[in-house]
Formats: sequence, structure tokens, C-alpha cells
Amino acid sequence: MNSRPNSASRSYDFLWLCLALLPLLLIAFLLPLTPHDYWWYLRLGQDVLRSGSVPSVDTYSYTFAGEPVINQPWLAAILFWQLFTHGGLTLTFLARGLMIAAAYGMLWKWLRLLDAGPRLATCLTVLAGLAGSSNWSVRPQIFAYPLFMLTLLILWNWDRSRKKGLWLLPLIGLLWVNLHASFLFIFVLAGAALVFGRGDRRALLIATGATLLATQINPYGIQIWVSVADSFIHPLSRGFSAEWAPPVNEGWQMNIFFGWLLLSIPLAVWSRRRPSRLEWAWFLGLLWMSLSGQRYVIWGLFMLAAFSATLLAEWDAARLDGPVVVRAPALNYAIGILMLALSLTALPGMRPGGDLKFSPVLSEVDTPVDATAWMSHHADLSGPLWSDLVFSSYLIYALPARPVWIDTRFEVLYPASQFDRYNRIARAAPDWESLLAADDVQLLMLSPAREPALLAAAELTEHWCELYRDPYAVILGRLGSGLICGLQ
Repeated sequence: MNSRPNSASRSYDFLWLCLALLPLLLIAFLLPLTPHDYWWYLRLGQDVLRSGSVPSVDTYSYTFAGEPVINQPWLAAILFWQLFTHGGLTLTFLARGLMIAAAYGMLWKWLRLLDAGPRLATCLTVLAGLAGSSNWSVRPQIFAYPLFMLTLLILWNWDRSRKKGLWLLPLIGLLWVNLHASFLFIFVLAGAALVFGRGDRRALLIATGATLLATQINPYGIQIWVSVADSFIHPLSRGFSAEWAPPVNEGWQMNIFFGWLLLSIPLAVWSRRRPSRLEWAWFLGLLWMSLSGQRYVIWGLFMLAAFSATLLAEWDAARLDGPVVVRAPALNYAIGILMLALSLTALPGMRPGGDLKFSPVLSEVDTPVDATAWMSHHADLSGPLWSDLVFSSYLIYALPARPVWIDTRFEVLYPASQFDRYNRIARAAPDWESLLAADDVQLLMLSPAREPALLAAAELTEHWCELYRDPYAVILGRLGSGLICGLQ
């Protein structure tokens, strides 16, 4: 076991922790904004603060206006709005980096507690971060990662008869239930601990019961559990969204994940160190989840790093983690702080040139800034608007006067039939015009990159004419009295 560190060794640990966090912070600051959900969360946060309540019916679409909707991550939406209002994308990206640093910083600490030396802990933390970085979008789950790691640390300490942190679980549950649907992980991890752990089961049972009660403190009460359960069995979850589909070995992040997973098998056979029963239960459970859906891979990577730390601890002590003499602890702290400070230069607005508008901060292909601005200056164009699915999120935020036909809230609002109609229209199926006519659609905002067939079909008919075009978006209007083609 690691002995209690003195001030010199703590400075050495701090330096290696900063080395682990530096590349992860750079990635978090440099990753472009994924617009699919982000913008409508901004609108939700703004609406909650303006009205003083969480909306219970939909107002963002015209096709399902007035339908009941559960905005479970309302607190995350408020945080996004406040960050954007007070610091734009610079502060938003900084917040993402801080959440990543908190989560992987706690992972690094856990690996050290599992007897990994500082060098091995740094390598495993960076590896887990690199492989999981595809899940670092600015979405509500970014706030859940530190809560997940904190829950793991509390329960791991409980397993070693250190239960002082159990009182935090209800507070974590209260916060998490209003941030993201993954709050269920608290009960998955605690349930495994009750079955396979070695700590005081009575104390954990009381803490888990208090946490269950704490999760009822939300705008929807017990209904939040029903909503989250429904999202897991929603037919669109696996049929439409790729993040719910099982992961495949495509892309360098998945190469790392599958390669690491395969290497863990001979490592488990070779190593003389054995994880505890609870660690095995967590590892196998999260591994099963990771292999069942891409969105769960990041959670499994946290456990894969811990599993590897335990298996490699003896090798690390013999081959990698040799004795170190620290003669200038203050210098270690100074270098570590300097590295973290230097990472701030990767933030939007602080990079050379400081361009906040487009790539690599915003994707022009996914964010129709100019087309939306044009629409806002042509309020005289009447009738419902049908837009590209990815565009809809930005339209909800930037053009609230025009509700959308559909957006990405398929787990909480839209039925499978609506997405089937969307796909038929987007692919220009033979009945695409009749499907649009059923909702009296008068305007189209299309992405040439994603709806080339629909754009070509509309241009060939006598019913639509082009009103606006830029390289990333095209706006068409249904021909009728008073409509002037080429209005741009």
C-alpha cells in the first residue's frame, strides 16, 4: 500500500497529476461545439429563469405544441445559459474543461489509492481521457462525470470500511437528478456494493434510501423515474440515434477502447494482484453497458483504468515507480500550475486570432447562423417551417418566433412515427410533398450536405422556389401569392 505522502512527495504527485490533466484540458478547450442539443438547452435555461418554473408542455415545436414534456436536465440548461450569458463560448468551454479536470483528477487520485504509482496513474488517466473524449460534447452529461467519479470514490472507500463520505450521496443525488438522467448510476453502483461489498451494509442502505428520497426533489417528483426508464426502452433510442447503438471499432478513440479491453484479458491472467469482488462487479457491469451502447463507453473507461491499475500495481512498483528525491517541492508546484495556466490559451477567444464565430469553435455545416439571421429579418414570410434536424436546435434558440417541425428530443417528446416522416421527407421519398402539405409547411431550411436529394427534388418541382442560399443552408418557399423568388 502507498504510505502517507510527505510534502515533497505530494508536490511530485501534483506535478504528475498536472501532466495528466494538461492534454485532457487542451482537448476539452479545442473540441468544437456539437450543436445537436446545445442550443435548445440554452433556450430552456433562459425560459426557466424568465418564467421561474420548468416548462411542462412543449412550446418549441408546432407539430407537438402543448404536449406534455419532461425537461429533466433543467438545472444543466440554466448553467449553460448563465455561462453563455456571462462569458459566451469562452466561459462555456472553460466550464467543460473544469468538469473534465474534476472527473479525471478524481480518477487519477483513485488510481493512486489502488497502488498505481504517479507515472502509471498518469498514463492510465490520459489513456482513459483520450478514448472517452468523443463523449465530451457540451451537453448535460458533462456535469455528471465528476459526480460519477465522486460516487465511485465514496463507495470504494466504504468497501474498505471508510464510510465518512456516505452522507454526501443524498446531496449528489439531489444535484444529479436535476442535471442528467445518468443519476441512476448512483443506485447501480450502490446496489452492486450492497451485494458484493465488504463495508457496513446498514450504513450504506440508509445512505442509499436517503439518496432515493433526495432524487424526488425535482420538478416532476416520481415521474422523473418513469421518464428516464422510458428513455431506455424508447424505440427511437436504438433505432435512430447512433450513440445508443453498440460501439464498433471505428475511429481512434474506439481503437484505444477495444485494444485496451483486449489487452486487459491476458493482463488479468498474468497479474498476481486481484481486484476485489466489488471492483469485479463494477468492471463487468460497466463493461456490459459499454458494449451495449456507445454513450456508455466513457463510464466503462473509468472502470477499465481502475481495473488496469490494480492488475499492474506490482509490475509498476518493481519496474516503473522507483524512489524519487524531491529537492525543490515548490518548483514542482510552480511547474504544474504553469502547465495548467498555459492550457487556457487553447480557449476560444484566447487563441491566436481569437475568432469566436466559426471553425473550429462552431461548425458552419451544423450551425446556420447566417441563414437564421436572414430568416429573422424576413418575418413577413408566413407559414410553418420545416428544417434540417441539426439546424432545429439552433433555430429553437436563435429564432424562437418560428417553432420547429422536429428536433433532437426524440426520447422525451417525439414518437417514432414523426422521425419516420422526417426521414421520408429528408430522403425525398415519393410522398415527401404530401407529408409536408399535411402540416401546411410553407418554408424549408435545408442542409445541402445532409438533404441533397430533397433539395434536388424541390428544385425540380414547380411548387418551390429558392429564397436564400449560402454554402451551408438553402431556404425554399412554397409558391403562392405574394412570394418573390430570389428574395435574397
